[in-house]
Amino acid sequence: MSRSTGHGRYELYGLPMLDALDVDLLHALRASPRAGVLELARTLGVARGTVTARLDRMERDGVVTGYGPDVDVTAAGFPVQAFVTLEIAQGALDDVTAELAAVPAVLEAYATTGSSDVLCRVAAASHEDLQETLLRIDRSGTVTRSTSVVVLSTVVAPRTVPLLARQVRPGPSRAPAYRSDR
Repeated sequence: MSRSTGHGRYELYGLPMLDALDVDLLHALRASPRAGVLELARTLGVARGTVTARLDRMERDGVVTGYGPDVDVTAAGFPVQAFVTLEIAQGALDDVTAELAAVPAVLEAYATTGSSDVLCRVAAASHEDLQETLLRIDRSGTVTRSTSVVVLSTVVAPRTVPLLARQVRPGPSRAPAYRSDR
């Protein structure tokens, strides 16, 4: 399960593991996404080079995938959201993927196991707009059945830091001055 790669890095199931400093760095970035490297270093009590090296590694490993702004679709004028499950024709995942990507209201879509084949999250300006989006998806020749569930409120917003903090790499931090009790 957990093993050292021999380069001072640890992996779990072949994926890089994060240590407490990595997780705190991600948390600091989430809290202050516009913070510079020097500000992050001061906040965490580590050298600027340490922050730069950590961010570079997490980007290279695919942990950090971007620095774009988080957008609240409700505040942006799309207050109606729904989750839509799709049953699709056998072997039609590539076709459905292309069709869903062409629908701007589809925020995300995942191939799934279970009674449906694809789970989508869609956003709309109104219930009428949502209905048009659902009808457009249903018109696909590869979608055999769809079921939608309208979102009433967000109970837990999308998040990652609590999950990452749960699986912190064992051993001392690479930054000797860093203390996780800050």
